[in-house]
Amino acid sequence: QVQLVESGGGLVQPGGSLRLSCAASESIPSIDFMGWYRQAPGKQRELVAGITSRGTTNYIDSVKGRFTISRDKAENTVSLQMNSLKPEDTAVYYCNIDHLTSARTMVNLWGQGTQVTVSS
Repeated sequence: QVQLVESGGGLVQPGGSLRLSCAASESIPSIDFMGWYRQAPGKQRELVAGITSRGTTNYIDSVKGRFTISRDKAENTVSLQMNSLKPEDTAVYYCNIDHLTSARTMVNLWGQGTQVTVSS
């Protein structure tokens, strides 16, 4: 089964930057969507940024202008560049890739999560 491995989380001061990366353990066919979610303690998981198969990106309002999602289709990787980080960005960040199987079934893949802590 394909696994998604995230890296790049950690502790950063307010105003700092981090880059999250997510790599698949093997090639994934027919990718429909790639995204980053986050979940803070006591809150629901939310979509932070996503990119469709056509390259259209979308962001939650609170990160617009600060976060940038990018992908490498050939390498099956998706990254999230996070600048001007704020304490409210503190959360566990999860990578997500949705793809179609040969049977035209949508499969949702998730990474294990990486902690991002923004604190002075």
